Formats: sequence, structure tokens, C-alpha cells
Amino acid sequence: MISGIPIDILFISSVLLIWFMLMYQFVLAFAGYLYSREAQRERKRLDQLAGARKIEWPAVSMLIPAHNEELVIERTLESLFTSDYPKDKLEIIVMNDGSTDQTEAILDRLAKAHKELRIVHIPRREGGRGKAAVLNRGLPLTRHELVAIYDADNQPEAGALRYLAAQFVLYPELGAVLGKFRTLNRFKNALTRFINIEGLSFQWIVQAGRWKLLKVATLPGTNFIVRKSVLKEVGGWDEEALTEDAELSLRILEAGHRIKFVPYAVTWEQEPENISTWFRQRTRWARGNFYLMRKFMASIGGAKNKALALEVFYFLCLYYVFVVAILTSAWLFVLGLFRVIFIPVPGPYLEVWLMAYLLFVTEIVLMLSSEAGEDSVSNILYTMSMYFTYCQLWPLVVVNAFYREYIRGEKRIWSKTRRFDA
Repeated sequence: MISGIPIDILFISSVLLIWFMLMYQFVLAFAGYLYSREAQRERKRLDQLAGARKIEWPAVSMLIPAHNEELVIERTLESLFTSDYPKDKLEIIVMNDGSTDQTEAILDRLAKAHKELRIVHIPRREGGRGKAAVLNRGLPLTRHELVAIYDADNQPEAGALRYLAAQFVLYPELGAVLGKFRTLNRFKNALTRFINIEGLSFQWIVQAGRWKLLKVATLPGTNFIVRKSVLKEVGGWDEEALTEDAELSLRILEAGHRIKFVPYAVTWEQEPENISTWFRQRTRWARGNFYLMRKFMASIGGAKNKALALEVFYFLCLYYVFVVAILTSAWLFVLGLFRVIFIPVPGPYLEVWLMAYLLFVTEIVLMLSSEAGEDSVSNILYTMSMYFTYCQLWPLVVVNAFYREYIRGEKRIWSKTRRFDA
């Protein structure tokens, strides 16, 4: 049986690192909960101002990249057509990125019935270069200063765009604002239920918590508005980035602009319904975040922009330190179970693990309570099982992404997530 000081240090270090991340998340969770109450009051104030016609709505250009979206694009556009945003202040531009299915025919049919809809067909020989390339191609076509981005599978609520645009009227110093995404197909199976809980937790903990404490948020891939002048200032979207939204966020922060999280501006989106689709999507996200960490690594030390440095440091901890700590502690536990190694360090380790597990469940349930109907008994039970099932897939995603990015050195190719028929 192997034992010694190095093994003891590895074990203690992994436990401390895991607890550091858990406590950091718990602080953010509490701050996010406070912000949820603050956001409710802000929404009421906005509704009162809108009802009294005290807001002059700014003009907005909407960009929607679409590549082989025949299953979802019509529902998305129908939801946009029913938006309560003033029609004379809104243009909708769909960038058909060389689709090979019925997307083009559907778009052409809808354009005949809706004057606010503009369709741009990118030839097939020029398409398929990724979402960032499509957005860069569409940006010069927009007529207005405020540019909204929506994915082709989204169904924003009627007031979502109005709540986002209002932020620029009330807070003209903002560079971008983002809303909240919800899982449209959350009741499909156990996986979509887990994704729903994960998505809500991430937004209320990381996005809301950081905005409340630090006035920092990062753009998602959809349901956000950014100033056209800010996009031009930072050079548009990085076409090498697999997570173009996170990468753009860091450059906006680097330029000194603020990005605000607006949780009552809601869109509903389709999520992966099977493990293979989910695994490919999350591997792309992980590889994309590896890229942006390398790109902005110098921002951690001595950076003038503390928000940017903090964001890069968070990604570093999440994708490297935390995952390494989890894998190390898991392997030490397994090796100790089979008596390959012996860890003589005394301590109430079972109690420590139970406390960590209870902290994990508590902070997620706290976040679910911010959403009507989401703190149900079934969701609490899913949350309790999540730690042992869904969460254990995440280290596998990171390891796979690390292998493909650094060991095999695969070329980064942006690929959209597979859509499912409703």
C-alpha cells in the first residue's frame, strides 16, 4: 500500500479547492437571490413607465443566423412577429447560411407576409463558416445602433425585446444587455430536466450573482442587445472562437463597457434531447473557452480592467483547477477504497462530503425558488440526484475537450447544435 506526504498534500489540496469553489458559488447564489428580488422591482417600474408612455423606444435591428433550421425557424419568427415592440422601430434580418434543407423556402414564404422581415441568402459555397462569420456578414446590413441577436431555435416572450431595449434608455452607459434563456423542451426527458435546472442555476448564480456583486455579466449566444458602435470598436465577432459569445464579452469588458443581466427578458430555446448531442455541444463550449483563456491569459495579472481579469480567472478555475481537484479526489478515493494507497490524514471526511453535497443542493433549490413552479418536489429530487449523475459527466467533457484541443490538436470547427422536432 502506497502512502506519503505527496499523497496527503494532493488529497488536502483537492478538498480545499473544491470547497473554495463551492463557497464562491454559494456567495454568488445568495447575491443572485437578492438580485432576483431587485429585478422584480425594476420590472414593475419599467412596466409603469411604459404604461405611462414615458419611454421613447429606440430602433432595434435583429440578426438571426440560420443554417438548416427547417424544424424551428418558423416558430421562432412567429414569436418575433407577436412581439409587443413597436413595429416601426424594428427590423428583423435572417441570415440564411447556405442551408440545404427547406429553410430558404420557409423564409421566402414568411417574408412575403411580413414587411419587417429581411432575408439574406448566403450562397452554399460561401456558407457553413460558423455563427461568428454569419454575424460579421450581417452586421453591416443593420440600419440601427442597437443590434439584437437571437438563435434560430428561440421563442422570446412578447416583452423580452422591450425589456432589453429599455435598459439603454435608462442606463445609456451600458454597452450590452442580456436576458434569460429558458428550456423549451424541459419536460422531454431526464436529460432536458437536468439541463433546465443547470441553466437556471447558472444564470441566477453566475450571471445574477456577479452582476449584483461586481456589475459583471457575460453574453450568451442569444437574447441580447449590443451597441453597433461597441461591436465596431472591438472588431466584431472573432471567427476563430467556438464560443463567440463569451469571447466577445471579454473584449467588450476589456474595452471598458458594462454588460448587464436582465432576468425578466425571457426567451425559450430548445436544448439537446440526447447525450450524444449534449456531449458534442459541451465539448465545443469547453474547447471554445480553452481558446479564450489562452487569448486573454495576460489579463489575469496586472490588468487595469479587473472585471476582465476576474472573468478569465473564473474560467481558469472552473475548467482547470476545479476539474483537476474533482478528478484527483475521485481517484484518491477509488485507490484508497481498493487499498492501493493509504491516506493517514485524520479528519471528518464523510461529514465534509455530506456538507458539500447539502451546500450544492441548497444553493440550487434557492435559485429554483426564484422561478415560478421550478422549486417543485420533482425538481428538488432531480437536483438531489444531479450530483451523482449529470454533474459527473462534466469532468469527462473537459477531459475530452482537453485531449482534442491540446493532445490531438484538432482544428476548431464551429458546428451548430442539432435541432429536434417539437
